[in-house]
Amino acid sequence: MKTGIAADHAGYQLKMFLIELLRKNGTTIVDFGTNSTESVDYADFAHPLALAVENGDVDCGIAICGSGNGINMTLNKHQKIRAALCWNEGIAVLARKHNDANICSLPARFISATEAAGIVEKFLSTAFEGGRHQKRIDKIPCKI
Repeated sequence: MKTGIAADHAGYQLKMFLIELLRKNGTTIVDFGTNSTESVDYADFAHPLALAVENGDVDCGIAICGSGNGINMTLNKHQKIRAALCWNEGIAVLARKHNDANICSLPARFISATEAAGIVEKFLSTAFEGGRHQKRIDKIPCKI
C-alpha cells in the first residue's frame, strides 16, 4: 500500500512520528510536507495530497493540522476526495466502512501520538462495506 501524508506546522511532529511507524510496518509513504514547525498554510500541502489520491498516485492519505478541520475542509473541496476528521478509532472504522473515506484527517493538538497510531491503523486496515452505503456516496458530488 502506498500512503500519502501531509501536515502543516502544527501537525509536523505527529506526521514524522507516523511516517516512522508506518515505514517500520512496511507501508510505502509519500511525504507531501511540511518539513518543519515553521508556520505554513495547510492548503499548500492538502491540495497536492488530494491530487495524488484523485490521480491514483497513492492509495489513500493521512492529513494533519492543529484541529484537523482546516486541512479536512480543504481536502474535501476535491470532488473525488472523501476526507474524514478522525479523533478516535471508532470514527476511523466508520469513516472507512460506511463512507469509503480515502483520507484520514487528524487533529494534532487534541490527540496523542499513541491515539493517532491507533486511528491510522484502524483507518488503513478497515475495508468499505459497500451495499447500502454506496448509494449515499454516489450522492456526494454536487450535480447542480
